Amino acid sequence: MTFQEQIQQGIPNQLPQPKPYETNINHAPKRKEILGEEEKKLALKNALRYFDPKFHAELIPEFKQELEDYGRIYMYRFRPDYEMKARSIEDYPGKSEQAKAIMLMIQNNLDYAVAQHPHELITYGGNGAVFSNWAQYLLTMKYLSEMTNEQTLVMYSGHPMGLFPSHKDAPRVVVTNGMMIPNYSKPDDWEKFNALGVTQYGQMTAGSYMYIGPQGIVHGTTITALNAFRKINKEPKGGLFVTSGLGGMSGAQPKAGNIAGCVTVCAEVNPKITKIRHDQKWVNEIYEDLDALVKRVREAQENKETVSLAYLGNIVDVWEKFDQEDLRIDIGSDQTSLHNPWAGGYYPVGQSFEESNKMMAEDPELFKEKVQETLRRHAAAINKHTEKGTYFFDYGNAFLLEASRAGADVMADNPTLGREFKYPSYVQDIMGPMCFDYGFGPFRWVCASGKAEDLKKTDEIACAVLEEMIKNSPEEIQQQMKDNIQWIKGAQENKLVVGSQARILYADAEGRMKIAEAFNKAIKNGEIGPVVLGRDHHDVSGTDSPYRETSNIYDGSRFTADMAIHNVIGDSFRGATWVSIHNGGGVGWGEVINGGFGMLLDGSEDADRRLKSMLFWDVNNGISRRSWARNEGAIFAIKRAMEVEPNLKVTLPNLVDENLL
Repeated sequence: MTFQEQIQQGIPNQLPQPKPYETNINHAPKRKEILGEEEKKLALKNALRYFDPKFHAELIPEFKQELEDYGRIYMYRFRPDYEMKARSIEDYPGKSEQAKAIMLMIQNNLDYAVAQHPHELITYGGNGAVFSNWAQYLLTMKYLSEMTNEQTLVMYSGHPMGLFPSHKDAPRVVVTNGMMIPNYSKPDDWEKFNALGVTQYGQMTAGSYMYIGPQGIVHGTTITALNAFRKINKEPKGGLFVTSGLGGMSGAQPKAGNIAGCVTVCAEVNPKITKIRHDQKWVNEIYEDLDALVKRVREAQENKETVSLAYLGNIVDVWEKFDQEDLRIDIGSDQTSLHNPWAGGYYPVGQSFEESNKMMAEDPELFKEKVQETLRRHAAAINKHTEKGTYFFDYGNAFLLEASRAGADVMADNPTLGREFKYPSYVQDIMGPMCFDYGFGPFRWVCASGKAEDLKKTDEIACAVLEEMIKNSPEEIQQQMKDNIQWIKGAQENKLVVGSQARILYADAEGRMKIAEAFNKAIKNGEIGPVVLGRDHHDVSGTDSPYRETSNIYDGSRFTADMAIHNVIGDSFRGATWVSIHNGGGVGWGEVINGGFGMLLDGSEDADRRLKSMLFWDVNNGISRRSWARNEGAIFAIKRAMEVEPNLKVTLPNLVDENLL
């Protein structure tokens, strides 16, 4: 069968042969056993719903074995034989260009070069899934190949509910992931209901079909690192940045450090992912000996090198060793997946990677105890460095939250609402007041032709738009504009593409609309092929996350999720090609609600109309909420937006004299 025929087939009429478990692939860790005997039967019944009853007798023992061996039913037998990668949009079967674009993005999320655990359909973060099993993937791709622009596919936590009649301006796909009743949104609830096959953790861009590899966060980490050095009035050259995690998104850190121009030390316990990042040239050198690492760091500091060094081992050992050696750390953070601390997101010190994985599955209570011991040691070591002058910030991965729950010394001496911790979230000190409040966030695009020359052309278009805009930009956003022009000019030489021909930069609503409009015009003129627009949920208005995206909102509303819900509803009727809303992502299940979108530009007048309507709302929804929280930059930005668009009328806050209070 051809690739197109396999897509159109969906779930095959005859059972494919069982596939061997490939040990050279980076697999998800075994999940802990959480289902009772009756619940295991229910998990099997749920999985077998996808298949003709004549196959059940053969599949039951196989699926039962998967549940016992891995804690989940992945249906490995049904993994497709074709190469998993984003192809040109022209290569996909179908009646709708929009649907073809979505197929392209789904396959990109599962590309072996992009996905963290591709055989388990997990894109990043240890549990950020596109689907729960391979039957869902096959059925979804079949539906997309059949869809017209008068239908909408409804995705129910990985499960394709079906095609429903709609209209051309409706989203082609509506995605929800993990939308639990609040009282059933604890970590163990995810373990249980995910094992039953009825919900999944979509993370942010994993379950939204919008992940573009670590590049998606390289830019944000670069901007954060540059501004962290600015905060301590130090040039990055010769400065030392210490952090941890080389997995899905965290793999961006060493590349970001190189672009910022500092010395980066990043620890990682997984040998496979460390090798992958080195092979991809996202990290320059690997060390397994702490003494050798210390010697190399001193040399790099003295020579003011720009270099990234991976330490294959636990980050706690690095912080403690650098303290003993009195090695000066300028800025520090952590980007392990602490939203997922008990299932592979963070590993205990003093044990091998293999020992930890075994304990995680066989003795989860002891594993949790060891993780919390490690968090206490981790925080104690950081505290020693900050007393010497290190600037430490939480990178929004729930490090401080989980450390506090473990009893670590991370709480502020004089806590205030929103400033409970000893150290700030990077959003509180950097990204929130400098970027999000002004409407700057991670605008991204994918060249659906798959051609590198199209990406080069779009880079040039985006750069030209920004350089024209900066001529008349107010002083308040000059630095943001300059940083992004510098970024896009260096994007090609930094070889950031992994998987699809994609790019990201931070832009405000005006920048996003003008760049998108210029892309659509170039498509119409035949200069480039179609382009998919999107963003990370880690943005101005898509996400309500009290310890990350909305952590610099101090009016008490940071624990509400109205903004994210309004965002996805508003994007839906303003022309998004697909929309998504998730429970969880980045900081953990039950800790955040976040929404995302995708939009196909095809050179049409319809696309031009939709992009202006949707992108304006997508950004200004968040700015208006931030301005109501009395954020100074957001008040400035929303007033400016109202001057540009007379139909925009936003309620502004009246400020109270603190002396009166």
